[in-house]
Amino acid sequence: MLNTRDYSKMTLEELKSEEHKLKSQKITMAVIIGFLVGLAVWSATHKGGILTFIFLIAALLIASSYSKKQKGIQAEINRRERNR
Repeated sequence: MLNTRDYSKMTLEELKSEEHKLKSQKITMAVIIGFLVGLAVWSATHKGGILTFIFLIAALLIASSYSKKQKGIQAEINRRERNR
C-alpha cells in the first residue's frame, strides 16, 4: 500500500476515478482494520504479548496509508478545480 503514484501527472478524470476507487474500498478497509483491532483485543486477553502490538501497529499503518492517499488525491483535485 505504498503511495507510489504521482498525482500531479494524472489527468482530472484519472484522479476522480482513483478517488472513486478509494471510496468504494472504504468499507473493505474498515473491515480489515476492525479485524486487526479485534485480533489485538483477543490476543491481549489471551496473553498474546507482543502479538497484540503487532496487530495494532498493522492497523495503524493501513489506516494511515489509506488516509494519506485519500488526502493526496483530494488535495490535487481541489487544486486543479481552483485553477480552472
